[in-house]
Amino acid sequence: MRGLRIAAFASAAVAVAAVTGAGVASASPAGATATAACAPGTLKVSQAPLPEGSAGMMHAGFYLVAKNTGKSTCTFQGYPGLALEGKGHTAINTVVHHGDTYYAKNPGVHEVTLKPGKAAYANIEWTHSGANAAKAKYLQASPTGSNSHSVISLDDAVDNHKLNVTAWAAKKPTA
Repeated sequence: MRGLRIAAFASAAVAVAAVTGAGVASASPAGATATAACAPGTLKVSQAPLPEGSAGMMHAGFYLVAKNTGKSTCTFQGYPGLALEGKGHTAINTVVHHGDTYYAKNPGVHEVTLKPGKAAYANIEWTHSGANAAKAKYLQASPTGSNSHSVISLDDAVDNHKLNVTAWAAKKPTA
C-alpha cells in the first residue's frame, strides 16, 4: 500500500511539473539567440501629446515614450513606475492604478522588444477638478519600476494624488 501511495505521489508530481513547466528545460531553435532584458539606464522616458481633441471632462494626460538609447536590441514588460514631485522636486504621495485610462484600453502586460532608437508607449491620465488635489510640478517615470528614471515636467493638479496608466506596448494604446 505504501508503495502505491509513493507511486501515486510521484505520478502526480510529474503531471504537475509537466503542466507548470517546473523542472522542464526548453531549448531554443538552432541559431536562435535570446534578446537580453533592457539594462537600467538604457530606456529614456519622455512624453508625447495625445491626439488633438481628445482632452475633456476634467481629464488630462499624455503618452509616455520609452526610447531604447542603447546599442543593442532589448526587451522589457510591465507598467511604468510613476511618482509625483512638487516644487523643488519634493516627493508627493502618489497612487497609481494599472489598467485602462480615460483615453486608452490597457494592452495588458506582454514583452516588448525594442531595437536601438525605437520606442514603446504607455498612456497616462489623471483628473484635475480640485478634489484633494496635489500640485505636481514633475513626474518621475521609470520604464521598469527600477531606480533608473526620467523626470518629466507636469505642472498640473492631480486629484487624489492618483494616476492611471496602461502597460507598455510597441504602439500607442488607443480607446
